[in-house]
Amino acid sequence: MTEPAADVPEITHRHVQAGSLNMHIAEAGQGPLILLLHGFPESWYSWRHQLTALAAAGYHAVAPDQRGYCGTGAPGGADAGVGEYTILHLTGDVIALMDALGEDQAVVAGHDWGAPVAWHTALFRPDRIRGVAGLSVPYRPRGSAPPIATLRAALGESFYMVYFQQAGVADAELSRDPAATFRKVLCGLSGEAPGMGLIPAGGGFLDAAPDPNELPLWLSQDDIDAYVGQYREAGFTGPLNWYRNLDRNWELTGAWQHAPISVPALFLAGDRDPVLAFISPDALAAVLPRLTRSVILPGCGHWTQQERPAQVSRELISFLRGLG
Repeated sequence: MTEPAADVPEITHRHVQAGSLNMHIAEAGQGPLILLLHGFPESWYSWRHQLTALAAAGYHAVAPDQRGYCGTGAPGGADAGVGEYTILHLTGDVIALMDALGEDQAVVAGHDWGAPVAWHTALFRPDRIRGVAGLSVPYRPRGSAPPIATLRAALGESFYMVYFQQAGVADAELSRDPAATFRKVLCGLSGEAPGMGLIPAGGGFLDAAPDPNELPLWLSQDDIDAYVGQYREAGFTGPLNWYRNLDRNWELTGAWQHAPISVPALFLAGDRDPVLAFISPDALAAVLPRLTRSVILPGCGHWTQQERPAQVSRELISFLRGLG
C-alpha cells in the first residue's frame, strides 16, 4: 500500500464503544467534529474523499460503519433482531458516538440512508447538533400513513423497499456474488447510467440493473474490492434490517408528525438521482426553515460524494465555515 502524500491528511481507523456498539470509525484531522454517515449498500469508505478534504480544512472528520454494517456489525452479534435497527437506535448511535469522542456538539452529514439518520438526529437532539447536511435524500417529515402500505399501493411489490421486507430473500441475493452486487448497484444508480428500474416479475433486486461492461470514471475495481472485503464478514442482513423498520419507525415517531428541523441545514443531490423522482426537494424550505443552500449537481447520480468528491467537499466546508 502506498504512503499518503505529505500534504494529504492520513485516514486512521479504530473502534470506540458507542453505547452498546463496538463501532468502527475512520477519521482524519483535528478541530470541530463533523460526522459522516454512509448509506446502503456502503460503508465509511463512501466518504474517503471528504475525510481528507475536511481534515485539511481544519475539521475532525469521522465516518463510522453504522449499526449492522461492516467493521461495526450487528448489536450483540449476528442474531440481533430486526427491532434493534429502528430510527431511535440509529440516531442514538450518533449521540453515543459523540459521547465516545468526548464531544458535546457536532455537525452531522448523511448520504442515502445516512441522510434520514442525520435529519432525525438533528430533529431529536437539536441541543447536540450544530448543523445538518443531507445528501441525495431530502428531509421528509413523518406523514399521516404507514410507509410500506403507501409504497405498495403506489408502486406494487416490484418496488425495492417492498421487496426488502421479505426476511432472508434479498439477504441471500445480494450475498451470492458481492462483487456483482456492488458493480450493478453502484453503476446502475450513477449519473452515467440509465438507472435501476422496478424489479421484474419473479426477479430480484439485482435484475433491475445490467452488469456493466465498464466502470464509470469515479469508480475503480479497487473500490469494488474494498466494499466486497468490508462486507465479507458482516454481510447484508443488518443493512437490510434498516428497511424492515420503516413502518415501526413511523409508529415510534408520532410525536414528530409534520415537524420541521430547527438547526442550520444543507441539501445536496445529483440531477440524475432517481430518489428525486419520488421525494422532491422543491419544498424543503418549509420543513428546513434554516436551510442555507439546496444544491443540485448536474450530471450526477445517486452516489454524490463519490461521483463529485471535490464539489461535495467544497459545499460541506463552506457550510461548516458559515456556522462559525
